[in-house]
Amino acid sequence: MSTATWRQFFTYNKYTQIAARAVRQSLKENERVAAEKRGLTALRYQHWEGGKGGEQVYLHPPPDKP
Repeated sequence: MSTATWRQFFTYNKYTQIAARAVRQSLKENERVAAEKRGLTALRYQHWEGGKGGEQVYLHPPPDKP
């Protein structure tokens, strides 16, 4: 069996997502909580006009942002 047999079943992004989840779950509680917080992301957009960026707007604000 090849070391790259996962390529038959997963995309690279899915493979890294699964591996990262396994690593996070194997950590002790305090390290696991810190790692999960680093994994949170927030999507925002900004309308550009005339070479200048406008206000950045969160599509789904993170819990600590208004």
